[in-house]
Amino acid sequence: MVLQVEVHGIFATNSYFYINDETNHGFLIDPGAEAAKLLQIIDNKKLTIEKILLTHGHFDHTGAVNELQQQLKIPVCIHKNGRQYVENPVWNLSQAFGFVIKLDNVTYLDDNSVISLSVNPDFNLKLIHTPGHTTDSAIYYSAKDNFAFVGDSIFLGSYGRTDFPGGDEQILFDNIKEKILTLPNDTILLSGHSDPTTVDIEKNRSWYN
Repeated sequence: MVLQVEVHGIFATNSYFYINDETNHGFLIDPGAEAAKLLQIIDNKKLTIEKILLTHGHFDHTGAVNELQQQLKIPVCIHKNGRQYVENPVWNLSQAFGFVIKLDNVTYLDDNSVISLSVNPDFNLKLIHTPGHTTDSAIYYSAKDNFAFVGDSIFLGSYGRTDFPGGDEQILFDNIKEKILTLPNDTILLSGHSDPTTVDIEKNRSWYN
């Protein structure tokens, strides 16, 4: 089961629950704000969240992490290039909006890491490093369920901004083409700030050609 939840802080961001129906265990991806709302969903649906997964370190994807981690006592995972973002409020953009977000006790992952449920190792996601929006941007891909949580690397008909610290438009375009749009055509792309799309749809966009 994938449950998309729009959370609202400075910006609206899509957070996602990826849950194994057999065990009700799963992962929470990009909890950007409204920790209480996300905790209420966990309680109401009797979910056990084993890990929080971050597609990148911008504050609108990490804003609820500290409160959730305090309540749930679970690991928070990000690509290894994320250290500068989670520790530096200039790089994660929170300081630009008048507040400070820093994360502690973060697990840093290598490219191509596989994140599995402890209760069901066959239920997993593969981290694929896709820098360009940020240096730590990554997607989490499920070949079994045929979708990817793509953060801000690609949107429906668009892609993430590259004018923030660590951004690079050419690197982003290269990673979109080489690592995202080479997934199977019917792969569903679940982004941080748009409706879902597919690899096939985005391969036919004018910005890609």
